[in-house]
Amino acid sequence: MSWFHLVRVKVNWTALLILAHFTYLLIGAIIFQMLEREAESNNRNHFQLEKLNFLANYTCLDGPALEKFVQVILYAWEKGVNPSGNSTNPSNWDFSSSFFFAGTVVTTIGYGNLSPSTMSGQVFCVFYALCGIPLNLAFLKQLGKCLTIHLGRLERGMVAVVPHKVLMWFCLLCNAVSNSCLCVMAKSSVVLAQRAVEALAVSLFFITGSLLFLIIPPLLFSYVEDWTFGEGFYFAFITLSTIGFGDYVVGE
Repeated sequence: MSWFHLVRVKVNWTALLILAHFTYLLIGAIIFQMLEREAESNNRNHFQLEKLNFLANYTCLDGPALEKFVQVILYAWEKGVNPSGNSTNPSNWDFSSSFFFAGTVVTTIGYGNLSPSTMSGQVFCVFYALCGIPLNLAFLKQLGKCLTIHLGRLERGMVAVVPHKVLMWFCLLCNAVSNSCLCVMAKSSVVLAQRAVEALAVSLFFITGSLLFLIIPPLLFSYVEDWTFGEGFYFAFITLSTIGFGDYVVGE
């Protein structure tokens, strides 16, 4: 009877999780539609107006010819070729770009701005990802262990030093006035000081991580890439979360 009750609870939790997940997707879809649909419509209308103006200024072209040229541009863009400029543009597959692409593969970011177009490149990308993703996960796991060890040592050092100083101060005070109540206060003060130092250490780690990953990178991106801080913050978060839309990419 108890086994049946346990199974029923598990099934209920699973159903609740599925319902919550689906509801969260529905809420996200509705909000994104409300926020982005109007802007998309405005951009589409603007593009159509620009095409009409272009045809009006260049009467030697007709609509089908322009549409065909647009398809050529889109095809070039999908293959990673910048349609602006000429053939002397820098290659998308030089060493630095290839190294950047390899990093996006093993980290599963996948911006989508660059991808292999040849069959051999696609096959190699599959096997490269099969080996590289576990290797990257092992690297991140080991890096997390090292950071945890060093941060734990720093926290223990802070916790050990500050309460010890507080205890020494109260012991000196107790010896000076010979008051047992002060000894009790000393013990409680040590506990409070230890908790305060632990909270301070957690806050310090949180602030340091925020500066390293969410504050300093957006500032650098806004300076190097001429982005706003909001765009740099958006790019940093999308990259760190391995979402990687590809709408903002460094160097483009």
